[in-house]
Amino acid sequence: TEVTEKLEEAVMIWIKQIRQFLVESEQMRREADDIGPSAELEYWKSRMSSFNSLLDEIKSSRVKKIISILQAARSKTLKQWKELDGNVTVAANEAKDNVRYLYTLDKFFGPLAKASPETMMEHVPSLMNTVCMIYCTSPYYNTSECMTSLLRKITNQMINTCKTYLCEG
Repeated sequence: TEVTEKLEEAVMIWIKQIRQFLVESEQMRREADDIGPSAELEYWKSRMSSFNSLLDEIKSSRVKKIISILQAARSKTLKQWKELDGNVTVAANEAKDNVRYLYTLDKFFGPLAKASPETMMEHVPSLMNTVCMIYCTSPYYNTSECMTSLLRKITNQMINTCKTYLCEG
């Protein structure tokens, strides 16, 4: 029982750390008003990397051994652990899925940033079709918050491109 208590203490510390990580990951993002859509992809890539690292740690053999010992001891801390493990898995899946969908827009980021307004407008129908596909098929990214943020960033990029074009011309 002494070993079990020590392991439970360790797991409770992990639970507290993971909860803190989840809370921080859900806080509002502070972004500049004029950033483009590539920042959205970068944000989700970074989030995916963070959650994948955390998942790798949770799935490590060391952690698995400790959890199996606590399972054998019928520890009450396992309920909290399993819930958190599930929350981390969902967040990791969300980030991975969002990266996959946002990568379908990646081919438009160059023309949006570097083209003339006329050339840029040639890409808008395909871009909007891709955004519509993301909205219709993504299990996570199809919220009004995500779509509004993405469309705002696309618009920002178009405005910045037009400003640059006007200043150079």
